[in-house]
Amino acid sequence: MSVKQQKSFSKKLQLNLKVFFRAYPAITYVIKWFLISGIIGICVGSASAGFLQSLDWVTTFRENHLWIIALLPIGGLLIGLLYNYLGQDIEAGNNLLIDSIHNPKEIIPFKMAPFVYIGTIITHLLGGSAGREGTALQMAGAISDQFTKPFKLKEEERKILLISAIAAGFGSVFGTPLAGAVFGLEVFLIGRIRYNAIFPAFASAILADLVTTLWHTKHTYYHIDFIPKIELLPIIYSIIAGILFGLCAASFSKIIHFVTAIFKSAIAWHPLRPFLGGIIVAALIFALGTTKYIGLGIPTMIIAFDHQLPAYDFALKMAFTILTLASGFKGGEVTPLFFIGAVLGNALSLFLPLPIGLLAGMGFVAVFAGATNTPLACTLMAMELFGAECGVYVAIACVVSYLLSGHNSIYQKQIIGDAKLKELTHDHDKTVYQIAQKRNKKNSI
Repeated sequence: MSVKQQKSFSKKLQLNLKVFFRAYPAITYVIKWFLISGIIGICVGSASAGFLQSLDWVTTFRENHLWIIALLPIGGLLIGLLYNYLGQDIEAGNNLLIDSIHNPKEIIPFKMAPFVYIGTIITHLLGGSAGREGTALQMAGAISDQFTKPFKLKEEERKILLISAIAAGFGSVFGTPLAGAVFGLEVFLIGRIRYNAIFPAFASAILADLVTTLWHTKHTYYHIDFIPKIELLPIIYSIIAGILFGLCAASFSKIIHFVTAIFKSAIAWHPLRPFLGGIIVAALIFALGTTKYIGLGIPTMIIAFDHQLPAYDFALKMAFTILTLASGFKGGEVTPLFFIGAVLGNALSLFLPLPIGLLAGMGFVAVFAGATNTPLACTLMAMELFGAECGVYVAIACVVSYLLSGHNSIYQKQIIGDAKLKELTHDHDKTVYQIAQKRNKKNSI
């Protein structure tokens, strides 16, 4: 083939490719977002792996050196100083991520990632009760948003990028990529899902989880011994359990915001809030003589699937978590919500004739579903963690909990896309925070 023929062939090929991609724009979309999701997956998956391994180390160190819990107030003061003088613009945490999806403005500062990492590691090392989801999501969002300018993403594409980052952070930190993807699509807009981000969300979550696994990072999985056949009575019991899980979720959301407001109104200088909170939490730990209710609480959650626990365990974990996070320590609410739900389900087995493991598993995800308004993601999460056989019962509990929790949430920047009930349609297009403010104003009259 001559040089002239080669040039002619090359031009025809280019022309044919342009025509092909114009005829099938979805192919261009898939290729583009697979490449972006690959970068997100590598960065976020690696960050989650490092974070999880750090958590394991500090948890082991704390449990072997319990004297260090006495330093919790000092740790709180350091976290408060860090955010007060260097991190006020990122203090909103997960709410900043959600707000950036609704109203994209400035790029999320990269410092959010190291700041929340440091704050969470200090919290867990010194004995605070917190989780890991909040940290994983903030790290993922801060890291991923830095690619907005290099990739020259438009506003709508940046929204998809942030949704994908949330999916990647959630999926990789819990080892549940399918739940992570749906969580990213579901969490920012109550009652609606953004399907235009479905491929990037799934690709990012799956790839991030794969990268975390390649770093030899272990996840905790749980086992439900027995799941009854799908029959009317077990379904009714699941509905009853879902109602109680939903009320628990709503209570947690309302109380943590209420206590946060008290700390803010009573103590003007930010660093003093976690300092005081640290004194209270440390004093309670030493008074009770147990570390059962601090940190992630994974050993207790595992036990909850097989053995009866004290019925008050969920309330104590709730108290420790609210005091820790409301006063200004860092970490997520989700793993504590897993603990609260699992041990509440464990307690419900005292009067609901369902297997203890099934009730613990239902509570594990259903309280979380009600507190974050993500019933679909939580149902998928249960199936990934416990096995698909529990799907029907878990779905019932998650959906009922979602409905019973009302328009409350641990994330105040969530917007009501579709009201849960027709009686709540007046809340449409409002944030959870705006609804709470309106409710408080009405109650004060």
